[in-house]
Amino acid sequence: MDDIFCKIARGDIPSCKVYEDEYVLAFLDLGQVTKGHTLVIPKKHSTNILDCDEEYLGHVFKAAQKVANALIKTYGATGVNILSNANESAGQSVFHFHVHIIPRYGNDEYLELGFKEHDTSNMDLKAMAEEIAKNI
Repeated sequence: MDDIFCKIARGDIPSCKVYEDEYVLAFLDLGQVTKGHTLVIPKKHSTNILDCDEEYLGHVFKAAQKVANALIKTYGATGVNILSNANESAGQSVFHFHVHIIPRYGNDEYLELGFKEHDTSNMDLKAMAEEIAKNI
């Protein structure tokens, strides 16, 4: 499989990297739901959580915990949503396992009943990624 996340993991497509080790890559989502919205992916392809190798699954969630704590430290988030969609009927649109870490700031104006992506054209995602990475 050669999806967009495989290409990002290989470095063929640039990303705003927050964290990386031999198993996983964490980078800012281009469709920020809230400031700091980050994706964590395994470097080894799997379609979703249902078929992810257990070793990689553990590394994904260890990285998710590091990123979540960094978002709280960096931006003063008061909580985080950690979620993953498995299969199209559950809303999965990129068929490479990934976990969303969505920081929450109390009374989030961006989050209502569903997650909505927001215009990031006025955000410096590279600077945000560097700022978060300092706290991992």
